[in-house]
Amino acid sequence: MSTNTYGLGGTEVKLDSNEAIQEIPQNKTLFVEKLTSDTPIKPEIIKGIKTVEEVFEHYKPQVNIDFETNDGTTQKEILQFKNLGDFGVKGITNQSPFLKDLSTEKDQYIRIIKQLKTNKILKAALTDNEAKEALKNAIKGLLEELNQTKDL
Repeated sequence: MSTNTYGLGGTEVKLDSNEAIQEIPQNKTLFVEKLTSDTPIKPEIIKGIKTVEEVFEHYKPQVNIDFETNDGTTQKEILQFKNLGDFGVKGITNQSPFLKDLSTEKDQYIRIIKQLKTNKILKAALTDNEAKEALKNAIKGLLEELNQTKDL
């Protein structure tokens, strides 16, 4: 009667092998994370999964996220991961309306900063108190007009 003793590795490898676990190269990082908020009742061995895509298809990882808004309220969203790209900034932002809004707001602020740095007329207006006040009043008028048309 023979018993097989196995250990962890990229593939099923006998324990007496010296290469059961390969070292991770120094220019790589390994992340190990629970992909869902559901704790498994009992660990299970899934056979036949050969690719990363099949892992995502089988487990359908998702996470519930609570975002805090500017006014202190909580906005709940569910993020789903269908491939490794979904873990990046773009992948997460593309599936979250809250993060899309923040990204758009950030882009607008970047454009305003660029205008403040490069627009000579605007720079001059901001250094002159009278021109600065006129610009502020014009912006207030535009905001009021936008708020009125938004209510229509």
